[in-house]
Amino acid sequence: MVLLKLKRVKFGFILLLAVGFTQGDMHGKLLDETEETLDLEAYHPNRDLPIQNSIVSHQRYKCYSCEPPDCADIHAHLCQNAIQCWKSRIRDQFGHESVSRGCTTTHEQLPLYCNQNLMNSSGPKKRHATGTYNIECCTGDYCNNGSFPVLPPIEYPDDVTKLESSTYILKWVGAIFGPIVVFGIAGAVLFLCLRRTHHKRLTATRSKHDPETYYASDEILRATSAGDSTLREYLQHSVTSGSGSGLPLLIQRTMARQVSLCECIGRGRYGEVWRGIWHGESVAVKIFFSRDEDSWKRETEIYSTILLRHENILGYIGSDMTSRNSCTQLWLITHYYPLGSLYDHLNRAALTHHQMAIICLSIANGLVHLHTEIFGTEGKPAIAHRDLKTKNILVRINGTCVIADFGLAVTHSQTTNRIEMSNTARVGTKRYMAPEVLDESINLECFESLRKADIYAIGLMLWEICRRTLSNGIAEDYKVPYYDCVTSDPSFEEMRKVVCGDNYRPSIPNRWVSDPFLSGMSKLMRECWHANSNVRLPALRIKKTLLKLASSDETVKLNYDGEVVV
Repeated sequence: MVLLKLKRVKFGFILLLAVGFTQGDMHGKLLDETEETLDLEAYHPNRDLPIQNSIVSHQRYKCYSCEPPDCADIHAHLCQNAIQCWKSRIRDQFGHESVSRGCTTTHEQLPLYCNQNLMNSSGPKKRHATGTYNIECCTGDYCNNGSFPVLPPIEYPDDVTKLESSTYILKWVGAIFGPIVVFGIAGAVLFLCLRRTHHKRLTATRSKHDPETYYASDEILRATSAGDSTLREYLQHSVTSGSGSGLPLLIQRTMARQVSLCECIGRGRYGEVWRGIWHGESVAVKIFFSRDEDSWKRETEIYSTILLRHENILGYIGSDMTSRNSCTQLWLITHYYPLGSLYDHLNRAALTHHQMAIICLSIANGLVHLHTEIFGTEGKPAIAHRDLKTKNILVRINGTCVIADFGLAVTHSQTTNRIEMSNTARVGTKRYMAPEVLDESINLECFESLRKADIYAIGLMLWEICRRTLSNGIAEDYKVPYYDCVTSDPSFEEMRKVVCGDNYRPSIPNRWVSDPFLSGMSKLMRECWHANSNVRLPALRIKKTLLKLASSDETVKLNYDGEVVV
């Protein structure tokens, strides 16, 4: 009996629990349906205000569905069991637009798709584009058919437009002027580097930090002194100026240490001529062979003469005895003239009347200065050159000439009436020797005879210059005197036979007769090379005759003093 009662109680308890659970489920379902109804009413797009605490039943719809870019065929995809349909247009941050259709099937999606507060929101901007979208929601079967919603037009702010325009201009300016600036800076840096390198080389040349060593380069050679007392002992008894003044201060034993030899510009029977650098300037270095010691010594004596310096005499710098490559050399350092000798100049180009007058007058001026004795406590003896020829006349840049090479020169002073003549074996250039020198009838004890021999050589040089002078646009090729009757290196006997035996002189071209200037020059040169030395003109008369001929020619420019304008 008791057991039966316990069973009844247990069954009733179980039944009570079952009924309770069933009522709880129904109540929960009722609450869920009520909340869903409130949500749908609150977010329904066709209502202006949400409806609170009301329960509305919802109908399910069919909608078109597509995703960009496959929205051309709207019937391709359908959406079933939808709460709402929607269609949208989206513009991304780059300005690209896309459209799409779809549906909302759950209540949780309604705030995301159809909330009016989220419509037309803006995203980030880039390159004049704004990220925006527009969604239209509707209810009804296939209500999202038709055209897509429209987006507002793109707006360009003024500051952005100006910034982009200025940036565009700056880019073009940078593209054009950037390379120019870069190349300009590179060129300036290169120029400064080259200038600095040149300055270093020039400073090294001038400073001579280590004068006892040789240069490593073969292009620039350095000579060293032959001994502490060699030059002094060699010159102290033999080299004089003729007036007892002694050597000038420029003659020093260490001069060769300050000169760098750069290039050889000439060779002859006496030695070589080099272009050198002395204190940063070009100089001419005449290097004598050891067998020509007398010529080097005599030329040093002549250049050391007081008052010898003249605008038409080669400028003298100094002399030295040096050793190079274990060989003793005798140096004579003078001014450097890049145009070279008159011989080279006549071979290069023809001359106008004005250029010819400048050359002839400058030679005559130099010869007048040599032949004239200057009296005084510091005077100058008369000097006869004895080796005048076009190769011993140097040409300046301005067209004037200077007389060089005094290895055979002779001095004479009326005070002592003594002729100082060198002991050299050289006898001059045979082609330019006067008849009295060739037949050995010249009186070497008479200084006037030596001057007349110079005048003969001047006459031959005038002939060479006039041949290269233009007249009516014509000029002969350069030729040395007696080119048509003797060999290129004539012997003493050949020249004596032609000049003394045949009494032959260079021929005068016919075209000179029609030119007053050249006709006057032909008369002047005949008087200079006359067989009788007493007939020949003195140097001063030659100069005056040249000035007279130049003044009568309209093509020759003269200044107010009656001298040819250089």
